[in-house]
Amino acid sequence: MASAELIRLRFLLLLSAAILTGATDHIVGGHLGWNPNINYSLWSNNQTFYVHDLISFRYPKNMYNVFEVNKTGYDNCTMDGLVGNWSSGKDFIHLDQPKTYYFICGNGLCFSGMKVAVRVFALPTSAASHTASNSSSRATSASPVPRPWPATLVALAAVLAVAWIGIGSAGI
Repeated sequence: MASAELIRLRFLLLLSAAILTGATDHIVGGHLGWNPNINYSLWSNNQTFYVHDLISFRYPKNMYNVFEVNKTGYDNCTMDGLVGNWSSGKDFIHLDQPKTYYFICGNGLCFSGMKVAVRVFALPTSAASHTASNSSSRATSASPVPRPWPATLVALAAVLAVAWIGIGSAGI
């Protein structure tokens, strides 16, 4: 009995991991990483960020760091509105809400361009309604293309979980 429940638990954990893998990991600066004298605004403007995506910073551990600040801190390269700080050299930051996030290097290199702002969009609640509402405005709007698969995966996960639990309770 315990092994059947353990199998169900493993299955649900695996299913949860599969759903979370739908998130995108945006490596700041791409192959150039987090370094001075790079136009991170250009990089950021060519990305589309959604809630639950990750932004990751790759840099030499003892040379640079990452601070999340507010817009004033970003604009002035200061610690105004400090939200978080990272210094591992391989930092993964979960973008958990739709808003603009502001990141700077705190070693004085913000003035050399080591700062990035990313606008994070909410995932559409319904791909069909979102696509229909954007079809006429897509040519004139810079709104992102929706990613409909997370809702589909969630629905599939729910169906599989119910089926799995039903099978387990039927004594099969």
